[in-house]
Amino acid sequence: MTNKIRIGIVGYGNLGRGVELALEQNEDFILEAIFTRRNPSNIDTDSYVVHIDEVLDYRNEIDVMILCGGSASDLPEQCPQIAANFNTVDSFDNHGKIPEYFNTIDRIAKESDTVSLFSIGWDPGLFSLNRLMAQCILPAGKTYTFWGKGVSQGHSDAIRRIDGVRDAIQYTIPLEEAIEDIRAGNNPDLQAEERHRRVCYVVPYDSKDMERIEEEIKSMPGYFLGYDTTVHFITQEELIDDHSNMFHGGFVIHTGRTAEEHNHRIEYGLTLDHNPQFTSSVLVAFARAAHRLSLEGQRGAFSIFDIPLAYLSPKSGDELRKTIL
Repeated sequence: MTNKIRIGIVGYGNLGRGVELALEQNEDFILEAIFTRRNPSNIDTDSYVVHIDEVLDYRNEIDVMILCGGSASDLPEQCPQIAANFNTVDSFDNHGKIPEYFNTIDRIAKESDTVSLFSIGWDPGLFSLNRLMAQCILPAGKTYTFWGKGVSQGHSDAIRRIDGVRDAIQYTIPLEEAIEDIRAGNNPDLQAEERHRRVCYVVPYDSKDMERIEEEIKSMPGYFLGYDTTVHFITQEELIDDHSNMFHGGFVIHTGRTAEEHNHRIEYGLTLDHNPQFTSSVLVAFARAAHRLSLEGQRGAFSIFDIPLAYLSPKSGDELRKTIL
């Protein structure tokens, strides 16, 4: 490519910092600006930082905006506003609200002649793609998804949004007995809450709020309701000392049979040393796809199912056929 893809980052938390690092590993991108709600002079980076209120001044200077806010409240508000003026990529991860989110973003993007890639990460995202592929190959079967053990950015962010919470981290932990049952070929009927438990470490502003905070966590629909959830209240120092790692991972297992009753198992797994940085790398690859779709004249919202895999690579089709196929 002769012209670099001009990128804007909206939000500069763990995910935004990860995008900044990932762009440095991809020569066909250039970071034009980071947009933040904070005072730009307080952001510790060598990149150009702008207050979010000035974002519309950059409509002709950015090809794709990578949205790095949380799914609980940031993205539902930010994405419609940004997608009305820019091509976007985001990692919205509230599975239950994806259809509603898509309908909103698709309408806005089509009205605005923009492209919006949504729910792009590893789940939803890469895991979604592998679930689809496995189910198409072995339609007479069952699919199971396990997350963790690891830190969930979305769930941790959701806890931090609760009034009275100073900081928090949440671990998703697979239930080993469920995994063993599936790999043994028993094909049990299991809901997500029967495959995982959730452990939360929360720093409250006031110890008087702990009972209310715990109840709000455990009753939060789409995140904790229905799960075996344990809440531990700790100090900020304990959180920093004992829970600063951002590891995560998981796997998709699909078991199925072919016509002659032969049993098969497909597995796809990830082991992530730093969840936000990996998710950021996924977002950057799909920003390349968003730009290509835009150049083709495509408009609207697109999920990972709608993107040709070749669009993620800076290599030509001829190079891909020679080196990877």
